[in-house]
Amino acid sequence: MPINILMPALSPTMEKGNLAKWLKKEGDKVKSGDVIAEIETDKATMEVEAVDEGTIAKILVPEGTADVPVNDVIAVLASEGEDVKSAASASAAPALAKAEAPKAESPKAEAPKAAPAEAPKPAPAPAPQAAAASAPGQRVFSSPLARRLAKESGLDLSRVTGSGPHGRVVARDVESAKSGQGLKPAAAAAPAAAGVSAPPPAGPTDQQIRALFAEGSYEVVPHDNMRKVIAQRLTAAKRDIPHYYLTTDCDIGKLLAAREEINAAAPKDKDGKPAYKISVNDFVIKALAVALQRVPDANVTFTESAMLKHKVSDISVAVSIPSGLITPVIRNAHLKPVSVISAEMKDFAARARARKLKPEEYQGGTTAVSNLGMYGIKDFTAVINPPQSSILAVGAGEERAVVRNGKIEIANIMSVTLSCDHRAMDGALGAQLVSAFRGLIENPIMMVV
Repeated sequence: MPINILMPALSPTMEKGNLAKWLKKEGDKVKSGDVIAEIETDKATMEVEAVDEGTIAKILVPEGTADVPVNDVIAVLASEGEDVKSAASASAAPALAKAEAPKAESPKAEAPKAAPAEAPKPAPAPAPQAAAASAPGQRVFSSPLARRLAKESGLDLSRVTGSGPHGRVVARDVESAKSGQGLKPAAAAAPAAAGVSAPPPAGPTDQQIRALFAEGSYEVVPHDNMRKVIAQRLTAAKRDIPHYYLTTDCDIGKLLAAREEINAAAPKDKDGKPAYKISVNDFVIKALAVALQRVPDANVTFTESAMLKHKVSDISVAVSIPSGLITPVIRNAHLKPVSVISAEMKDFAARARARKLKPEEYQGGTTAVSNLGMYGIKDFTAVINPPQSSILAVGAGEERAVVRNGKIEIANIMSVTLSCDHRAMDGALGAQLVSAFRGLIENPIMMVV
């Protein structure tokens, strides 16, 4: 019996994928564990292994196909001893049956013509025109002149099709509507008039946005899967998560001195290359991980039914890659030396840019770090990556004038901002976490105590 090979779900959020490359062709024999194809998800390019043994009878989705839904049949495998041609023919049967389905139904559609008198008459639907043209308080975006002209002509603005920016009704639309052009049917206003609340106005369409710019003055670059997912998730995050922000300045003078000593003492190989080179960001990851252990009530994930209180500190770290970003996770960061964190981050960053991370390497995480200090950004606020409850935005370390004991001195200061989910932690709890982080980053020796 033929075996269908389906588009796999390579992550919990994956709905579609791009079939980048077939590593097997029709007629090739495969066994369980053989890599047969490469699939591009929104985050990485992953290899797909065969689960069953047999011969590739038919490839239904050619390589290079984009947006293939999860669980769609992409190929058919003839099992051991089965005729390959028969299996390939059988693979076309479902599509053929689906194509012919409307024809099979057509006689049923004609049945009522034989006995029209016996068919019960449907109850008459309420006429939309009976309702008022617009509900009280319903807003129609229009210019002042258009509103005056419509009032003078007795026109209902909700029935006038707008041609101005973002669909706004302007004077020329009212003049056209007087002669019946561009006038919506009364039924279009019926849902609002019947007391059904209309959905909030959507944003401008692609066509409306492009109309604002001269033709040929821009290049259209279609969104890839990663950009689409980023847009969906972060839009949902800002809409559904009540963010609040806590900013503090950290004196990183001791940290910079410790970093210099640690890097100078790093063992070197025969070519003189140091075993590790620790960055400020590596200390940030470690400090945040330890701070979560010291403020365990902030190491949480909000769900509708309960709060998940985590026992470990798994820190997601934002890594910029072409067309987007990805957040590999340093697991058990509170238990690892800074040198180990540094080595893991270098490996993750290299494989992230090559889109070779595995799902388990970038999914999960109890909080996140986003560092734009290397770009000279002093401070910023980051959007929480659901289902996490916080993210730490890290700015550049720089020399600033500070007042100590009534005197102005120069210090190396780094500003950080913690974005918090108010459903998971209140302001005082978030402040405790920021305070714990600052204490550790300003006194790095305390990270090992």
